[in-house]
Amino acid sequence: MAIVLGMFAVVLVLVVFAAMSFVGSEPATVDFASGHHGGSVTLVAQTDGAVGTGAHPTWVSYQVKTPSTHKWVHTTLWQLPEHTKINVTIYQFDSGGPLRNQHWGQVTGTDGTTATRTTGTTFKIINGTTSKTPIGHTFTVPALGINVPLMGVTTSKKNFCTSGPCTPTKQLNHKVTFSFTTPGPGNYHFQCFIPCGAGHVFGNGGPMQTLGYMGGFLEVMA
Repeated sequence: MAIVLGMFAVVLVLVVFAAMSFVGSEPATVDFASGHHGGSVTLVAQTDGAVGTGAHPTWVSYQVKTPSTHKWVHTTLWQLPEHTKINVTIYQFDSGGPLRNQHWGQVTGTDGTTATRTTGTTFKIINGTTSKTPIGHTFTVPALGINVPLMGVTTSKKNFCTSGPCTPTKQLNHKVTFSFTTPGPGNYHFQCFIPCGAGHVFGNGGPMQTLGYMGGFLEVMA
């Protein structure tokens, strides 16, 4: 009985420690809602093949530019005002590959059901089943029906970014822009749906399921 109680106490301590570590490691929130008095909101983010800092510097990750200081921040908690047009720009610095499911090559849920490439051309779908049009990641908000495929870049180029935050004007990237309108207040989960958790089962673990990396929340505020 003493041994069992002792083991239970150890397990309890480990569970509490893990929970406290998780809470303490929650990424910062970038606020796009405070002080908003009508008009649209501009949100600029990037996806990096390796975040370069923190507990998992080699993990793929999103980063976002703060609206006040315009600095890149490693977080996927973004506060947005309700019923507002959000103009999004994502710089995609990571490599890619053929899609396992062409569903994720479609643009859905955006204004006009389109997105725009670096060249200025709009698109509704990318045939990501070939190596000529590799898809690196997606920006997907299931509850809002939003999905935007983000094309991958070539790792063999000299200006390929190996560690974030990357510099859009100096390092190879595919820029994608699109807009959507926020609904009423709530927390709306977003993530990448392209298996990008290298070293994890089927690529679906690690950064793909971790807050602050390839998964996050749009916190829509009243």
